[in-house]
Amino acid sequence: MSFCLLKKKKQSFSGSQPILSMAKSKNNNTKKLSYISVPSQIINSLSSSSLQSLLLSPKKSSRSKNRYLSWFNNYRSPKFWVLFLFLFGILGMLKLGFNLDPLIPYSPYPCTTSQLQNLVSNGHLKSHMAIASNGENSHQVEVFNSVSHSQPLLSNGNLKSEVGVEEAEQSEFWKQPDGLGYRPCLALSNEYKKASVGIVKDKTKYLIVVVSGGMNQQRNQIVDAVVIARILGAALVVPILQVNVIWGDESEFSDIFDLEHFKKVLANDVRIVSSLPSTHIMTRPVEEKRTPLHASPNWIRSRYLKRIKREGVLLLRGLDSRLSKDLPSDLQKLRCKVAFHALRFAPPILGIGNKLAERMSSKGPYLALHLRMEKDVWVRTGCLPGLSPEYDEIVNNERIQRPELLTGRSNMTYHERKLAGLCPLNALEVTRLLKALGAPKNARIYWAGGHPFGGKEALLPLTGEFPHFYNKEDLALPGELEPFSNRASVMAAIDYIVSENSDVFMPSHGGNMGHAIQGHRAYAGHKKYITPDKRHMLPYFLNSSLPEAEFNRIIRELHKDSLGQPDLRTSRAGKDVTKYPVPECMCNDSRTRSSVSPY
Repeated sequence: MSFCLLKKKKQSFSGSQPILSMAKSKNNNTKKLSYISVPSQIINSLSSSSLQSLLLSPKKSSRSKNRYLSWFNNYRSPKFWVLFLFLFGILGMLKLGFNLDPLIPYSPYPCTTSQLQNLVSNGHLKSHMAIASNGENSHQVEVFNSVSHSQPLLSNGNLKSEVGVEEAEQSEFWKQPDGLGYRPCLALSNEYKKASVGIVKDKTKYLIVVVSGGMNQQRNQIVDAVVIARILGAALVVPILQVNVIWGDESEFSDIFDLEHFKKVLANDVRIVSSLPSTHIMTRPVEEKRTPLHASPNWIRSRYLKRIKREGVLLLRGLDSRLSKDLPSDLQKLRCKVAFHALRFAPPILGIGNKLAERMSSKGPYLALHLRMEKDVWVRTGCLPGLSPEYDEIVNNERIQRPELLTGRSNMTYHERKLAGLCPLNALEVTRLLKALGAPKNARIYWAGGHPFGGKEALLPLTGEFPHFYNKEDLALPGELEPFSNRASVMAAIDYIVSENSDVFMPSHGGNMGHAIQGHRAYAGHKKYITPDKRHMLPYFLNSSLPEAEFNRIIRELHKDSLGQPDLRTSRAGKDVTKYPVPECMCNDSRTRSSVSPY
């Protein structure tokens, strides 16, 4: 044990470092010093006045001196003073014991207690200490350095059992899946190429399509329209975008997509025209509104080919998800070519979208969230936002007044829908999922989607845990979004661009945008895409007795194969190739790769 000196005057000692106690010698007038070793904790516990009373005896009056002279003579033995100081030391140690801060461990180096307190409060030990450089203190520096490099202290005084665990988890979150070498592969058959020559020259048949819904729903219908035109050998008039009844968006094709690029990329597959030629303007088109689900190429030919040859023009409406998902190989490749190459956004949209993506990535990797928390989403899915009874009642009343809006299974209760994984995740569930998957607290998050029902309060669980939370309005400079105001499809396109450029993407619900970006990220080399396993994970969300560590382990295990790894469509019959482009549109054999590059 080390000791602190009472006197500042430098002195030389032997053995342990002593504390001074004064007594007059009986035989001469010189002062002799007696020493006893006392722990410095005792000294620290004494006030300065107490120390003075020990070291410097105040002058007494002659009367007082005579009164106590005989008493002093009887107790002038050194043994008496040793006993006296020993008892006094015991009392001091008791006092020190009661005053110790219970959060600060007992220091083996009492002279540096205040330094250690500062280190603990800062959450770590400094590697270099400002300690005097005598022999013993050099040993202290060595001990402190060895501790600081082995087990850093936490703010609560506990020691970390592992170093860098949190950093490793954060790094793992941004890690990209193994794409197994898959690359775009759109090599078409010779038969397809031969047929293309006659198709692109034909000027007798024209297909007009009217597409509806939001931007991503429109994209799906445009892809199918190109494929149907190819099946019929007809020229495709630039698709007409129906005015959206919900958002009132009157955007045209060229407002959202690069029309010239669209024509150029598909020039060898289907002839694209901006309008009907004069020879067909007065023609009354054959209108079809009842294309069945999963219509095959043979059904389309048998149903429409004779009519379009006779009338010259065919008008199709309501194409949404009508064309079969299982098509011949060449038509599947055409689907991918339209979705991933031809449908490039218009230059103004691409410009602002790329700007916002660059601002997000300027400070490191970022996560894009597609949150489906709008009022119409809760109404259509038959689910409840879970914000409060008042908000739930509003959604229920809307559904009762307009039952046609419910697109889910009407024979299921809300709780049955929830447990079946048919409901969007709310902000709290998204937060718990991201934390369980290792998303760092300082993660930069871009959230895409409409304004949530309940406003910013609905997002509090997310913004409270992940404060770096932005949408396009947060990132845009004043006036940048003004040209696109009140145009929901354009705003959705901007969200699409920023989300596609993100390091990690996760939707809170499926939907057209989630599916489109899933396929696009796979086609771009299998960039990380988290697919929430809602049906299997929600029971664990409802189990409040499950420890957080166990909850996190289970969630990670459930999602280990849902992070954007190659997923072959052959095991998912009936699924869209634009969502699962392997193996029809991608291959890992370099000899068969297409020269067409994604935009």
